[in-house]
Amino acid sequence: MKALKEALEGALFGQEKVVEALLATALAGGHALLEGTPGLGKTLLALAFARASGLSFKRIQFTPDLLPQDLTGSEVFREGQFAFVPGPLFAQVVLADEVNRAPPKVQSALLEAMEERAVTVGGVRHPLPEPFLVLATQNPLELEGTYPLPEAQLDRFTSLIRVRPPPAPFWRRILTEEPRLPEPLGLDLPAHQEAARAVRVSEKALEAVVNVALLTQEDPRLRAGLSPRGAKRWLALARSLAYLREKPFVDWQELKDAAFLALPHRLFLTEEALYEGARPEEVVREALRKGGVP
Repeated sequence: MKALKEALEGALFGQEKVVEALLATALAGGHALLEGTPGLGKTLLALAFARASGLSFKRIQFTPDLLPQDLTGSEVFREGQFAFVPGPLFAQVVLADEVNRAPPKVQSALLEAMEERAVTVGGVRHPLPEPFLVLATQNPLELEGTYPLPEAQLDRFTSLIRVRPPPAPFWRRILTEEPRLPEPLGLDLPAHQEAARAVRVSEKALEAVVNVALLTQEDPRLRAGLSPRGAKRWLALARSLAYLREKPFVDWQELKDAAFLALPHRLFLTEEALYEGARPEEVVREALRKGGVP
């Protein structure tokens, strides 16, 4: 995993935190939503991750005229019978580029794949390859011609990773060096996922997770608080971060870092809270403090 992290940092300069968040999401067996303006290397990161991991890769450019079968595949009539032709979802790493440009029917097809790790075509269920990871991108500034992601789909993303411009010292390197796409590293991702799940979590940390979840459920600024699925995804991310940092247990720092990846996109503010300028990150920070996370 250390070699994989170094390989990705060699492809995407100055984005160490983004790389770590993506690897933690993959170790947790989840999907990631990469949010950032165009030109920051989100597509490059997805391609580099798939190539270095030795996983199959497909890219889907989401557009308003996309149809569900453009993702899942469809049945075609050949030699007197119908045969299923798999779509681009049948890859281990799927890049859903500008995911919020697709209409609701397409979002539903993607939602089934993310949750069930299978697609249904013509009443027949077709399992997707394992491991299966969706990396979706969206531009947070552009609203014209987009469809806001439904709350149910946002909840299926283990992490929301905000990609920002790199620090000043890396700009010269970006302008003068070509990114290096890594070679396959012979990584056994399922074995690392199993090892990450074995990272220990103390009773105090578990109690803090429960406290934070209950605090969000009672927060009047939120239409809905943290669900049990969201809490489990938070804990899985914390374990994965501890594993990447070579710790045998989840420390408070991993719990906090994972919270800001797993929780803000799962907390939906009321209209009044939005009008008053509240932000989900503020709610998370306050809940962590009150919930016993030092």
